[in-house]
Amino acid sequence: MSAGPLTTWTLQNFLKETELNLLECKVCFEKYSHQQQHRPKNLLCGHVMCQDCVSSLARPQHFKLECPFCRKFCKSSETSDCLPVLHLSDIFNNMVSSVSGPETAGESAGSVAGLASAGLKLKGTFGGWGRLINPTGVAFCARAELVAVVHDGKQRVSLFTPRGELVKQFGPNVDSGIRYPLDVAVALNGCLIITDAGDRAVKVFSSDGRNIMIVRDTFCLPWGVSINSQNQAVVTDSEAGKLVLLEVDFHKGKLKQLRTLCPNLCHPRGVAVSQSSGHVAVVEHLRNKEKKCSGTRLKVFNSQMQLISQVDTFGFSLMFHVQLRASAVAFDKEDNVIVADAGNKMVVSLGTLARFPSFTPIITYGLLYPVGLALMGLNSVIVLDSGNHSVNIFDFL
Repeated sequence: MSAGPLTTWTLQNFLKETELNLLECKVCFEKYSHQQQHRPKNLLCGHVMCQDCVSSLARPQHFKLECPFCRKFCKSSETSDCLPVLHLSDIFNNMVSSVSGPETAGESAGSVAGLASAGLKLKGTFGGWGRLINPTGVAFCARAELVAVVHDGKQRVSLFTPRGELVKQFGPNVDSGIRYPLDVAVALNGCLIITDAGDRAVKVFSSDGRNIMIVRDTFCLPWGVSINSQNQAVVTDSEAGKLVLLEVDFHKGKLKQLRTLCPNLCHPRGVAVSQSSGHVAVVEHLRNKEKKCSGTRLKVFNSQMQLISQVDTFGFSLMFHVQLRASAVAFDKEDNVIVADAGNKMVVSLGTLARFPSFTPIITYGLLYPVGLALMGLNSVIVLDSGNHSVNIFDFL
């Protein structure tokens, strides 16, 4: 008769001891979580501490830190995520809610962050090597409710349902097709605008794969593309360092307007346009004196293309102790700036321009190398992951 209560009491104590001894940093005594500053990091010696403590203990001269437990030295760049602790934290959070009493569960749920701390949950994933090969761009067609992906397969463009069912493929690597697509956007009428680095062109296709028009001899290296509320395409030219506006007559297959919106950018790649405010966000890839990548910079312009805010990798690290390396950008329905961070394998919200930049991780698990973002409806985010050649759909909790 007493076995049930005794077992529950013993399990509650076990969970409490686990939380105190395994799920908190022994340097600052903060709980480990999926948030970047509290992620558990493995040192070379085998001991574990949170990212915030690694950053604090690293000496600025050579970025080495001395393990406070065994006194062995380790470079901060040689640390890695302690995935077993993160997984244990997720399991612990689920067990607490099922076996603890109301008071204990309430206390522990607030102190240990599980997958819910990211703000979104994984709804579905599809693709994988073979169906998608080295994907580079993703967009959502609200009109047909299809996910468009450009990649390096024999057929460069694949259209899927949100459940992962392949509807259509087109764009073979031939003279009249697509050579090396980098990004894709969907116009309001369902047409696809694709940047093709293979022949330095922007190509427009109907939803059934029919080529409508090709804009050549204008771009040095077209990269990112997005659609504004006037159904115009905004394209980044990474090599020329500029942002270009394209207005296309989709019915006649003619170019109505082509003009430079913003010159003098530093290797711009990702671009996003807010459908509500008209704000434009551009991801620049910075170069040092040796012409090597030294980080990224995110610039946000208003609808008149006046610069209203910007932040780079170095400045962001001073504010939030995170080396943000933006690989894709988008706006949500509330005009929050959403950024994919390939270096840290996560997706974060930088907030609206009223409090830009803030730092709210919204997807911190399950990603290898996110390179594309798209909003689907009001509550879903599509993340293109080139690390495992997949499309991942997350829903807000």
